[in-house]
Amino acid sequence: MNTLVIYTYPNHKSLNYAFLQKVMEGIKENPQIKQLQVLDLYEEGFNPLLQFNEQKRRRDMYRDPALEKYRNQLTWADKIVFIYPIWWGRPPAMLLGYIDQLFSANFAYRDKKGLIPEGLLKGKSVVCVSTMKGPTNYLLVWLNNAHKILMKRALFSFVGIKKVKFFEFGNMENSNGKQIKKLNKVYQYFKKVSY
Repeated sequence: MNTLVIYTYPNHKSLNYAFLQKVMEGIKENPQIKQLQVLDLYEEGFNPLLQFNEQKRRRDMYRDPALEKYRNQLTWADKIVFIYPIWWGRPPAMLLGYIDQLFSANFAYRDKKGLIPEGLLKGKSVVCVSTMKGPTNYLLVWLNNAHKILMKRALFSFVGIKKVKFFEFGNMENSNGKQIKKLNKVYQYFKKVSY
């Protein structure tokens, strides 16, 4: 199983970075995961801005040479792991900009007759590891589960990815936020996870 980890947080001395380290530690101890690639969007200097003009059209994004490396990573991966904070009830703009550009028509999905397009990333699985300042149930109670609906239904299901797992960790700025327990939970999951 090939695993791609997409990390989206600008600080390498953060709890999010500790989650990245625990994910990688678990993956390296998992005999079912053959290869690992890590994409740190901030360290990479990924440009999240969409730019369209006469020479660069939205319908041609699937063959934009500047995005070829990232398309190859997504094609290669059997499992895609996203690690990011929840800001204002959603992933950071950096990650959304990556999604806007990479999950494009004729790469991630193809329009066909009818209402629902054909997902072209079938057979892959996704794990989302997210952290937030507020309580864990904030997204469910106050935002009607908007984060999971956005990621699972509006994005992953649309492109053909049906197997999606979420770790949503709240109270992360609280001194009693059980950070070590949550880090260990992620480590144990990736140490044993199969496809």
